[in-house]
Parts: sequence; structure tokens; C-alpha cells
Amino acid sequence: MKDLTPQELVQELDKYIIGQQEAKKCVAIAVRNRWRRQQLPAELRDEVAPKNIIMIGPTGVGKTEIARRLAHLVHAPFLKVEASRYTEIGYHGRDVESMVRDLVELAVGRVRQEHARAVEEKARKAAEERLLDLLLPANKNTLQESEEGEDNYSPAVAGDTAERRKRSRDKMREKLLAGQLENRTVELNVEDRAVPMVEILSNAGVEQMGVEFQNMFEKLVPTRNRVRKMTVAEARQLLLQQESDKLIDRDKVVQEAVKWAENMGIIFIDEIDKVVGSNYKSGPDVSREGVQRDLLPVVEGCSVLTRYGMARSDHILFIAAGAFSNSKPTDLIPELQGRFPIRVELKSLVKEDFVRILLEPQNALIKQYKSLLATEGLQMEFLPEAIVEIAGVCATVNQKMQNIGARRLHTVMEKLLEDISFRAPQLSGQKIVVDTTMVKERLQAIVEDEDLSRYIL
Repeated sequence: MKDLTPQELVQELDKYIIGQQEAKKCVAIAVRNRWRRQQLPAELRDEVAPKNIIMIGPTGVGKTEIARRLAHLVHAPFLKVEASRYTEIGYHGRDVESMVRDLVELAVGRVRQEHARAVEEKARKAAEERLLDLLLPANKNTLQESEEGEDNYSPAVAGDTAERRKRSRDKMREKLLAGQLENRTVELNVEDRAVPMVEILSNAGVEQMGVEFQNMFEKLVPTRNRVRKMTVAEARQLLLQQESDKLIDRDKVVQEAVKWAENMGIIFIDEIDKVVGSNYKSGPDVSREGVQRDLLPVVEGCSVLTRYGMARSDHILFIAAGAFSNSKPTDLIPELQGRFPIRVELKSLVKEDFVRILLEPQNALIKQYKSLLATEGLQMEFLPEAIVEIAGVCATVNQKMQNIGARRLHTVMEKLLEDISFRAPQLSGQKIVVDTTMVKERLQAIVEDEDLSRYIL
């Protein structure tokens, strides 16, 4: 994060996301402030809270992609959730605190992978030795005294046997490293821990109870070893994982991951507008204002019980997003509004934006389809005027029907290239040019028939 200034963060986001400069600027500043906070004295560091953000805009304009790409750039643990998945405590549904548990779980997995990469070489050598032990099982009578007594035991014979085994092991090692034994079958003891499924008949704190029951059963249920037959290639992966687990300090991993999630974690809450309360209520508003009230302490900062201990949510960056087509951010409860001080509106995409999306990003759709069909030996060329026509179709359909932003491009491109993708193996070695005529022939009739376009595009 030190090496990425806000301007550089925006430049990196520009490689994948077209437009929305205001939103990119806001998230870049928010992320940079997290690094600045780490440089403060300890007594002031805890007082600086993250500036949470609400993104307002229709679906498909880049809200989720901005947050996800940003988290990837700064190597922060990132979790995307939908607000509509949660319900008020006491009703059937997920507890809002589970988003913090999921973030910590994700962070632990990422940190464990990093520690595993650090000890990969040692683990690989240890796994290699264990593989050789499986391929050359030791003879129980080797280097042991004869059953007839010590007088018949010959050190010279024992030494000769040990030398022969060493030569055999070295030859086997050469074959193993050369990949000549990958399909040979070996027998390996595998730990089998079967944790029983337990249904918890309770409403309050059900996920917290689930964490406690899971930890309890993991300690109570004994492990069983069973012998499995597998190839050397399969055994190597299993042994590599076992040896990595032995070399990794689990307590250090958990401590580092929890701290990482607490200080660098980003939770993206999508569909926040779906939990705006209705003015016409005839009963308990289970999935709306109730969720807001339960969400408030998590965003404000509280301690959440996870299977790895307590985790604080004070310095997790929350980015909420919603279309707010039937409501507005001011319809949220005032306390929750105050916890999202930064609001940014993302603009709807127009024809010119669709042209840029098709061509400019590093993962542009045109590049993707060219590469996909090239695997069949088919060369594709999209003329500039054809790309403009495709963008026009997307813009028109979005205006006539539900505006789903850039996601409409996927639908239109699939329909345009459906026949070519189907016959690609038979067209191998050919070059197909996509021009305006082809686009109009395949899409114009669908666009003009509004009833048909509702089902197809």
C-alpha cells in the first residue's frame, strides 16, 4: 500500500473499469487512509475510524468490480455479501455478525497459504522422503540381530545391507524426481475425522452456537487412520499438505490473520437498498429495518466471536452499494447513515462507454472471445463499426427494458456469436470477420420485437 498512491490506484483500476472516476477516487482515498492510519502513534491510531462508503447506481456499472479490484491491488481480505441474505435476530436467516466471521475465515485461509509457500521447499523435501519410504518399505530384519543369537550377528553383513539400501534409495529418488513413478500405486495412512452433524433448534445466536459446537466436537471426536491406495502423484499432494501443516505455526497464523482482517479487511455489502424499511407495514419488518438495527453495531465496531477467538470490527472498511431506484440513502435509519459518511453516485453507462468496455480493459470482452475461439483454431476479427453497432444494441435494450449496465454486453455477445461458437470445431483454420451486416442480421430482429427481446436479451 505504501507504493500505491491514490493516483496510482485509480490508474490501476482504469485498466479494468471504464469511467466512474469519482467512485474510484473515493475508494482510493479510503484505502490510502488505512495505510496512513498505520503510521500514526498507537494512542491516536485506534481513534481513527475508517470512512465507510455508500455507492449509488444501477446494477452493472462497476460498483462491485471497483471494490474487488481495489482489494486485490492492496492485498486486503475482501468479502462480498448481500444485505438481503440477513434477517433480524430471532427470525430464520443469517446473523449479520456472520460477515465478520466469514472475513476472518477467509483471512486465515490466505495467511495459511502464504505461510505454506514460505515452507514449501522444506515440506517438499520431507514429502519426498516419506514417498521414498512408501516405495521402499524397510525390512524389519535389516540391521537387526539374528534370531539365533548375538554370536551369529555380522556387522559387515549389516553394513553391506545398509549400503545396498542406500544405493536403491538413491536410484529410486532419481526416478521419482524424473517423474517416472507418478502412476505407481502406494499405500498411505490417512487421518479420518468424522464430525457428526448436529441440528441446533434455537433462534437466538444460532451461528454463535454453531461455532461453539463445532469447536467442541472437533476436540471430542477421536481421529481414525485408514489405509488408502493412491498413485504417487496423489500421495505427493497429500504428503506435501501434511508436512506443510507440521511446519506451520497455527497459533501464529491465526493471530496474524485476525489482526489482518481487523485492520485491512474490506466488506462489500451489496443490495443495501433492499433493507430500507417500507412506509406501509402491517407486521414486523423482518428483512428491512430489523437488519439495519442489527447491522449498526457491526459497522460501528463491536467484538464478534469467531472460531479463532474474538475479532473486532472497528477498523474494517465497509462499502455498501445499491441501486436505490425505489428509495434513497436518506431512507436508511439515521444511525446507519452516520456510519457511511462518504456517498458517491455512479453514472449509468451509455453507448460510448459500451464501446470502450468492449475494447479497452485488459479483460475486454472482445479479447476474451477472440482467445476462446482461437483455441479451436478459429481467427476472429471485429470491425470498428461492428463494435459500435453492438454497443448501440446494448444501450437500446437497456433503455427499453431493465437497465442492467455492462452485464447486457455478455447477453448480446453470446447471442451474436452463438452459431459461430457452436460450429467452431468445424470452422477451424478459417477467419471470420464480424461486420455491421452480421450484427444487424443476428440482433436487429430481436431488438425490434420488444416482447421477444424481453426473453432473449
